[in-house]
Amino acid sequence: MEWIHMHGIRVAEVLQFNLMDYRGFWLFVTHMGHPKAAFLLYFPVTFFLNRKAGIAVLWVAILAEWSNLILKWFLFGERPYWWVSESGLFGSEKPKLIQFSSSCETGPGSPSGHSMVTAAVWLVMMTSLSSHLQSRSRRLGPVLKVLPVLLYLLVLLVVGISRVFTLSHFPHQVVTGCITGAVLGYIVIQHVPEGKPLRFFALSTLGLLLGALLLYWCLELGGVNLSWSIELAQKWCVQPEWIRLDTAPFSSLTRDTGALLGLGLALYLKPGGWELPLAPRALSLAFSSMALYHLNRLALPTYPPLLFYCLFFIKNGLVPLFVMAVVPRLVHAIAGQGQRQEEKDK
Repeated sequence: MEWIHMHGIRVAEVLQFNLMDYRGFWLFVTHMGHPKAAFLLYFPVTFFLNRKAGIAVLWVAILAEWSNLILKWFLFGERPYWWVSESGLFGSEKPKLIQFSSSCETGPGSPSGHSMVTAAVWLVMMTSLSSHLQSRSRRLGPVLKVLPVLLYLLVLLVVGISRVFTLSHFPHQVVTGCITGAVLGYIVIQHVPEGKPLRFFALSTLGLLLGALLLYWCLELGGVNLSWSIELAQKWCVQPEWIRLDTAPFSSLTRDTGALLGLGLALYLKPGGWELPLAPRALSLAFSSMALYHLNRLALPTYPPLLFYCLFFIKNGLVPLFVMAVVPRLVHAIAGQGQRQEEKDK
């Protein structure tokens, strides 16, 4: 692996040398490729365009990030920002590399979570877009079928470059994440649990949570130190404040399980959703975006860690509830009152 890592560092060095003037763009791209963007951005936008596709996006994002966590525990994987110093292979000729706030993630590096979740989620979005475009214009069907594919590949490419540029991943970890995410998305999209009862989501949440915890404890009992990556992150990150608890592996677990239970509760409260015209749907998206923006900015106490994870679970459980139940119900009530007032005026 040293040869692969060594060449990965050289690729990162070339990217930083040639793209540093555009670092704002690449930092924005890596931010948009973060798994939480699938929950806070892609899910609500897709949901208010196409309800079934939106539910599929959230479902796929949950399973992709959870699977990524499990794979990282088995595959380990170094991260460039610590490996370049930890390896001791460069001596005094250490590459001139720059860390960013997004570099200092604390989990293992393989496969890339950004690339894996992006590949899975965008596969759902581009599949839905392709079907929509082809139904609108059958003459241009072959052309319109290619456009979503090209957009999909472009998104994976720029997200992958951004992860190498920020020293968060080696190139092979990005490629592995893209392939794994695309395969997982293709499989999972065929089994979206839109009509499942609340019991299914409660048991699934419990299964994902206990399954991951049981695996963690078994590996720890087997002598595997799963905190090794956190120790290296704390050792080699140039700015201690860049190491955040919400990038730790258990944060991913609580985000996924919280969102899964929230999805079940939202479907239970209003199984068929609200039938809203285009304008109320746009209003719902605007209100949901504002609610999720403030929810995401809500600071949580980081000590004790168990309290943080419990509150993080609740926080992410509110995401689908706001998007699918609370905001549409509010907009539906407002739209209904407006319609009744128009009828009175007539």
